[in-house]
Amino acid sequence: MSQLDNKVFHALGSDTRVRMLELLDEGEKHISELARLLGISVPVAAKHVKILEEADLVERKIFGKTHVLKPNRENIYLAMNVFAPTKSIEVEKGTTLLDALRGVAAIKVQKKGDREVIVSTDGDEGLYVYEINGEFSEKSVKNCVLDEDTTIEWKKLEPVTKIKLDIHVKE
Repeated sequence: MSQLDNKVFHALGSDTRVRMLELLDEGEKHISELARLLGISVPVAAKHVKILEEADLVERKIFGKTHVLKPNRENIYLAMNVFAPTKSIEVEKGTTLLDALRGVAAIKVQKKGDREVIVSTDGDEGLYVYEINGEFSEKSVKNCVLDEDTTIEWKKLEPVTKIKLDIHVKE
């Protein structure tokens, strides 16, 4: 485990810091506002923020004497990748990604329109995408042919809300 991973998990080991991240997820806030919402002093809040910053889980914007915080969502998501298992498999040249996946997981495929898509991996239903050597692919898993050693990251798209729209239509 890297030094940064240790800092991330140390930072997430406090209920106060996790609650800070939850509050920051609702919108940018000042340290004093976080302190007020959490019922702690500003110096105590500042110490917690410093730990979150050292773990690169929050970002600070400075406007004169005003310091505004926001979560570093990308690093929060990356921290969760530590828990992804790595499985090794050997396949013949020309094997499709679908067949390779079937060698390491229980895959359920369903026809959606004119495409077949994977709707479940090891019983975990959802929408899945994949990256080949860190790049998203436009090909379906059935059309992705493996001709050389490669690293595939199989990712479930989680229903994480990026933005909520409350739309009112005028008559």
